[in-house]
Amino acid sequence: MDTGMMIRKMREEMHAELTGNILPFWMERMKDDRNGGFLPRITGDGQTDASADKGAILNARILWTFSSAYRITDRPEYLETATRAKREIIDRFYDKTYGGIYWSLTPDGKPSDRKKQIYALGFAIYGLGEYARATGDAEALDYAVRLFNDIETHSFDAEKNGYLEAFNEDWSPIGDMRLSEKDINECKTMNTHLHILEPYTALYRVWKDPQLEKQLRNLISVFREKILDRKTGHLRLFFNEDWASSHDIISYGHDIEASWLLYEAAEVLGDRDLISEMVPYAADIADAASEGYIPGGGMIYEFHGDTGAVDADRHWWVQAEAVVGYFNLWQLTGREDALAKAADCWEFIKKHIVDHNGGEWFWSLKADGTANTADDKAGFWKCPYHSGRMCMEIMERSI
Repeated sequence: MDTGMMIRKMREEMHAELTGNILPFWMERMKDDRNGGFLPRITGDGQTDASADKGAILNARILWTFSSAYRITDRPEYLETATRAKREIIDRFYDKTYGGIYWSLTPDGKPSDRKKQIYALGFAIYGLGEYARATGDAEALDYAVRLFNDIETHSFDAEKNGYLEAFNEDWSPIGDMRLSEKDINECKTMNTHLHILEPYTALYRVWKDPQLEKQLRNLISVFREKILDRKTGHLRLFFNEDWASSHDIISYGHDIEASWLLYEAAEVLGDRDLISEMVPYAADIADAASEGYIPGGGMIYEFHGDTGAVDADRHWWVQAEAVVGYFNLWQLTGREDALAKAADCWEFIKKHIVDHNGGEWFWSLKADGTANTADDKAGFWKCPYHSGRMCMEIMERSI
């Protein structure tokens, strides 16, 4: 198959996957008719759990996904779902007293965990900024700007650079800054910085503010100077206040995701010199991530250098980011091996990650080759953002 035919095939298949599987699942299965907004969870074997807390990450990612889908397709049903998510973020998750976003709500929409996790504020900006981009909505932009100001006021470390992870409801220091139970309790992380870079890029598309531009440029510098290990090409994950990192963990999915998000940030800034500078960075990080790529077998999750332990599960989001990251690498360099990897990862997704019977995607393919139905089909962390974004990125990039 020649290159043009391969790309057209990927685009057509991803359009069908987005509009025929991913988005219908979230519109039809996750709407909460009793309490409003969206249901908090569907288990890996397809059972609805209405008793779980509703997560800020889930709702912000639904907002981004359906806003972007509406922008690309102009389908009114996607705008309806995006608007439903917008109202959840503004009316329920936004803290009207202290600013910021609550981490979670009870099933009936009351604040449950009131902590201010900067990662969650970032995703709320991402969703609200995309809604503003798709619709021109002034309210969404206003709240995105409010959250940007909250991050810059409370989280930015003006002395040592970078952003602190989390705070109590009133922005006072919090002891446990971890994003999740599996994370290490450090005050600065690659993951949060990546997901501040990402929404700041989205916000800059619709709000050309000088301070936002300055901080977006600074984030690119933080990745180049603090987070990226230039010897290995991998991103280091956990840091103390002084940017010292004593944890040898490689996250292949975050590597490949960062490879294209960093380039995208430079591109949106419109600085030709910076864009040129970021091409080798994007290539080096993507090539480092390829240590976790298995031809015909997707991309594995993590490697722990201190113990030698390998997490060989193929998580849904890692596969989606691999497709975009390799496609981006091909576009930047013309390397046919990169396009071949993107197509190969997509074939793996279709065969092993898409749930052709129950809809949406499985959480992962386990290392033993079986589908993971123990973890959520939809929930606090399992959202339509990675899978939907993969489809839409390829749809837009291949026109």
